[in-house]
Amino acid sequence: MKKLFFDAFLLIILTVAVFGLILALKPVQVKIMCFNVQHCVGMDTIMDFDRTAAVIIKEMPDIVALQELDSMTKRSKYHYQLGELASRTSYHDIFGKAIDFNEGTYGVGVLSRELPLSTKSIPLPGDEPRILLVVEMKNYVLACTHLDLEEEPRLESVPLIIDEAKLWEKPFILAGDFNDSVDSPLLQEITKHFTINSGPEPTFPADEPNERIDYVASFKNHPVLTIESMVVADTMASDHRPLMVKLQLP
Repeated sequence: MKKLFFDAFLLIILTVAVFGLILALKPVQVKIMCFNVQHCVGMDTIMDFDRTAAVIIKEMPDIVALQELDSMTKRSKYHYQLGELASRTSYHDIFGKAIDFNEGTYGVGVLSRELPLSTKSIPLPGDEPRILLVVEMKNYVLACTHLDLEEEPRLESVPLIIDEAKLWEKPFILAGDFNDSVDSPLLQEITKHFTINSGPEPTFPADEPNERIDYVASFKNHPVLTIESMVVADTMASDHRPLMVKLQLP
């Protein structure tokens, strides 16, 4: 009887161990949204947090890279915009200040279902100062940015982004408004080190998009597989349409 009990107990332990190993080896997928929200002002010039949040809720991404966010500015009636979106979506919020603006601050942000392990902001060049907001998750790192309108500071940003990507021993994913086309010198430099995971569809302007300036890309040192990429057909929440990319991590 004791031997039978021991054998049954051993079988349970082995089953749990094998099941745990299967889970550990199962590929991890992550759904990423990249969205320039134009300080939550839509094509109708109305600031509407519910409308912006609804775009996110409908697509259910794991993590969202957001550009053009106000924090406590007079223009946005002293709202912490990322917090307004976080409260409506039940995501964690990480804000990255780029500049002081209009009695408050202005920059980029990340919303994530998973609690980040660490965050940091890296200054980038620009006539209007820019940043790279780096958010570490368990299985990957997401870096959100909004590059300058001028070509020279955009190109000067690339080595700084690459230097940061080299620091990480996990997939490094770059998402943002690059303010440049896919055939530009900027993208030629970026694609020496990054794979563009987002598709060829244009994202700007939202009502009749004809420019591809928003991207999701992954550092080649830790390759990821693109499962799906799409532009969300939203024409009102912002002057950009959001990107949705599903990646499989190594």
